[in-house]
Amino acid sequence: MQKFFSRENWVFYFKHPAVRWNICYLLLLTIIGLWFAFMFNWLTGIIVLVVALVGGVASVKQLRRLVIDANEYLNHLMYQIKQGQQEALLEMPVGMIMLNKRDEVEWINPYMARYFSLERVVGKPLAEVDAELAQVIEQHADAKKAQVVSWRQRQFECLVQKQNRVIYLMDVTKYEQISKRFKQEQIFLGNIYLDNYDELIQGMSDSDVSNLHNYVTSEINKWATANHLLMKIIDDDNYLIIGHQQSLAVLEKKKFKILDVIRENTSQQNSPVTLSVGIAYGENDLVKLADTAQDNLDLALGRGGDQVVVRSKDQPARFYGGKTNPMEKRTRVRARMISQALKELIDQADQLFVMGHKKPDMDSLGACLGIRRIAEMNDRECWIVVDDEHQHSDIQRLMQEIDNYQSIKDHIISPSAALEKATDNSLLVMVDHAKESITISPALYEKLQNRLVIIDHHRRGEEFPENPLLVYIEPYASSTCELITEMFEYQPREGKGLNKLEATTMLTGIQIDTKSFTKSAGTRTFDAASYLRSAGADGMMIQSFMKEDSHSFMQRNHLLARAEITDHIAICTGEEDRYYDSVTAAQAADMLLQISNVDASFVITKRVTGDVGISARSMGDFNVQVIMEKMGGGGHLANAATQISGQTIEEVKQTLLDILNHKGTAKDEEQTEE
Repeated sequence: MQKFFSRENWVFYFKHPAVRWNICYLLLLTIIGLWFAFMFNWLTGIIVLVVALVGGVASVKQLRRLVIDANEYLNHLMYQIKQGQQEALLEMPVGMIMLNKRDEVEWINPYMARYFSLERVVGKPLAEVDAELAQVIEQHADAKKAQVVSWRQRQFECLVQKQNRVIYLMDVTKYEQISKRFKQEQIFLGNIYLDNYDELIQGMSDSDVSNLHNYVTSEINKWATANHLLMKIIDDDNYLIIGHQQSLAVLEKKKFKILDVIRENTSQQNSPVTLSVGIAYGENDLVKLADTAQDNLDLALGRGGDQVVVRSKDQPARFYGGKTNPMEKRTRVRARMISQALKELIDQADQLFVMGHKKPDMDSLGACLGIRRIAEMNDRECWIVVDDEHQHSDIQRLMQEIDNYQSIKDHIISPSAALEKATDNSLLVMVDHAKESITISPALYEKLQNRLVIIDHHRRGEEFPENPLLVYIEPYASSTCELITEMFEYQPREGKGLNKLEATTMLTGIQIDTKSFTKSAGTRTFDAASYLRSAGADGMMIQSFMKEDSHSFMQRNHLLARAEITDHIAICTGEEDRYYDSVTAAQAADMLLQISNVDASFVITKRVTGDVGISARSMGDFNVQVIMEKMGGGGHLANAATQISGQTIEEVKQTLLDILNHKGTAKDEEQTEE
């Protein structure tokens, strides 16, 4: 009892909040009970007092026991946790390295020590112990999450706690190997299409057709077998290939040599066959994989064929081949089918809108005039969307001439006016381009993108509308005006044929794009030119349109004087503070090709918009399209361009030189892979 009332005992009770409040509560209840008991009867009060004292002492002792037991449990638990932490540091399969402020190893756990064999590492600078590990840690010191790194031919998840100067390394080699194997064994699908098979076999005997088909099939089969692919014949000109991504990586490394083998060997037999291949990967759903492969094949065909497009969904495409100019088709069947399909779409529309690319040229505006005339032949109103800003001198002269043709002038409107007139039943025709980024009115495109027709002669790029109603892209054609001219033969002609200005503008577009019929001009180009001449195209008016003012002439000559020629490549740069229009730069690039031993030319100038533009040209043996695509542009094999913002002319030139000097440039790709 004396111990119960000792000072140490009550200090223990009252220093623990749980015990303190319980004692106070019990004491309060006891006092209230005693007060009521003594008020009732003194004997009863004494009895209650005795009971309260005995019960109070027992309760307080029990509370003390509970507190002591809880403390003992917590102490034991803390000991176990601390012991577990120590054992984990020593036994867990994660390496730990602690460094001091001088980057010396202060401590490593046993798991990490085994990577250093019997070497003594504690107390030594990490760079001295293992220079490779020190470099890896330095590279990932600022990473907020664990990074997979390579060290001693193994893979580790590395986490650097910079503040605590602790490095954690976990060996994940096994899991990385599983992940790598999974990626390598993922399936890819490919569609192989013989570009010009139908045209080639026309006029051939059955035995020659059989021999050609057997040879091509045999070569593709040998190529597939050598690269561990499954090949199946779908049709006479269509094949399916299935393989693992491991095999695809090998094919990309070899740059799909099968394209060159088929083209070169069949050319020796006077039956040149080219392949277009679309390959898709990175998708578990085989249906989606097949759809992506078909989209990639369409992209390859839209770019002129004789090439491979490799792409997974929502990823940039990789292109291989495309070294030859597209071959001219020898049939007008497709032109007739497209013309008929366009006529049906025109009949279903309430009105048409046609527009070319920004800063329109003669081919773009001539194509617009041609589409307007086709719409008029089908009794539909067609509006030509033109932006008045930054027009070149030839377009300005054309617009002045249009003032004499009131019916055409009344149908030329601004992008804002077109947006107001457009309805849900209107039809939009994009000519001489297929990219929203370079169209005259992106807002009009957004409004009518589900009612869209594309007519173009440029190779199709990755940026392409999702669901156009009709696509007519023929990279073999010299110009868009050539494609549209062929459609007139299949349109109603009752008193609504081309007038003199329309025929002249379209012929001017063809003449400019073919460099006066010296480049990309096939038999159908001359047929189209002949038709336009018969429709009233005026040669003198063409010369008038093609004249340039003295300022442009002097600017072009000034650019030519700044040209540098190295390794058969001419590079010309303008000044940082001087602006040139795109036509002047393009003309300078064309003229540089007239210099002996120049295979390709690049003219880099500052544009009025502040961007830096590159006009690229070649004689056909050097693929400038590949170069421009690497810099964000596009075009044809021998005619391409790009525009770059946020860089100086010198920076753009250096980027171009780096690409030209790299082993993966188009020039190197032209050489046959051994």
